[in-house]
Amino acid sequence: MPQERPGSAGEHRLQEEMGTADRADRFYAQQVLDHLNPSMREFTERQEMFFLSTADARGECDSTFRAGPPGFLTVLDERTLVYPEYRGNGVMASLGNMRENPHVGILMLDFTRDRIGLHVNGRAWMIPDGTMRALHPALPLDAVPGRRPQLWVRVSVEEAYVHCSKHIPRMAKAPSRDGRAWGTDDVRRKGGDYFGAAAGAAHARTGRPRGAPPDCFGA
Repeated sequence: MPQERPGSAGEHRLQEEMGTADRADRFYAQQVLDHLNPSMREFTERQEMFFLSTADARGECDSTFRAGPPGFLTVLDERTLVYPEYRGNGVMASLGNMRENPHVGILMLDFTRDRIGLHVNGRAWMIPDGTMRALHPALPLDAVPGRRPQLWVRVSVEEAYVHCSKHIPRMAKAPSRDGRAWGTDDVRRKGGDYFGAAAGAAHARTGRPRGAPPDCFGA
């Protein structure tokens, strides 16, 4: 019985239409693994950020960003990753999607050293912090207030493959001037109303000029 090709039926149809099926098959055969090899494990454990994609039961997608000190995305074994979820805005968009649809996509990009990326696709489960630490006592613990995980996400690796360096920009780390506001609930330190969404909502609700401070009319 022939081995099933990686990827979706949709991408396979497009490969046929665009004449790239042979090239795709070479990529599948040479680059797509169902586990993290030693180089991938080392790469993962030194990352300080990644991008996370989720979708709900209807296929409505969401993308987000996670960051922490090296090792916050922890490799438990060649087929298992875990990362902590901290207190956020309370929306629970990513976790809510996982509750309906466990399929997740993780993209790690190294902008500063190797200028390369790693895709990891898999299935996710949510595990309480106490349960996870009982199973894995060596997991990192951040002593900064507000940085105790509410829970952990465990990802069972199904696909792992390279993201080529062709269009990844070279960046350099800059020293932090005011420190990271880990765990803060201070609206201004979190970025405030940077894109003006709250001001726009206030304008629609009250008729105040967009961007005007709340007390500009003595209210």
